[in-house]
Amino acid sequence: MTTAVYDPDCTLCPRLAAFLAEGRRAYPDYFCRPVPPFGDPAARLLIVGLAPGFHGANASGRPFTGDYAGILLYETLFEFGLSTAPVSVSADDGLRLLDCRISNSVKCVPPGNKPLPTEIATCNRYLAAELATVRSGTVLLALGSIAHGAVLRALGLKLSAYRFAHGSEHALPGGLHMIDSYHCSRYNTNTRRLTTRMFQDVVGRAAARARDARVTGNA
Repeated sequence: MTTAVYDPDCTLCPRLAAFLAEGRRAYPDYFCRPVPPFGDPAARLLIVGLAPGFHGANASGRPFTGDYAGILLYETLFEFGLSTAPVSVSADDGLRLLDCRISNSVKCVPPGNKPLPTEIATCNRYLAAELATVRSGTVLLALGSIAHGAVLRALGLKLSAYRFAHGSEHALPGGLHMIDSYHCSRYNTNTRRLTTRMFQDVVGRAAARARDARVTGNA
């Protein structure tokens, strides 16, 4: 993976860099660096989340691993044959993603789990570099409105042309296809804004589209 897609030493966002430095001092066993994408570099399904959680992906070094949101995500990926295990425990647990990759809009953990707009914009260069490597037919599953917007910005598209809504599908230039979902966060699942069935529906549709692209040779 090139530094154009992921830079483990990135300090472009002063607030995030300082927060990571504090984290390393308080939790020396934590990863506490920008978290790289995880999965197959040539995957036909790319899942885009928001940012690492402090005691989750920021600790483990793998997206959604240790985060509450990862419970539903990895269970669902396994159900649709996109993962070799239903639970992601650590970055060295042997779990593999199958024709699937997970990335984040912001690679570093933000204070309070809320990145600033300037930080989302600054980190967008890495998502743009990643999307530049995907093939026609790739399906992008955006988890939440911030991820939805980050994908559009990374592709140089107008946000006003593609409205976020759970379950919405968007045909994008270059043969790409984006499907929106509410983020599988603790808040969304506890309040039932996002149910297991709702999440399974969008992941199932994304998996089916990615599988069709593979069969037809569009990706």
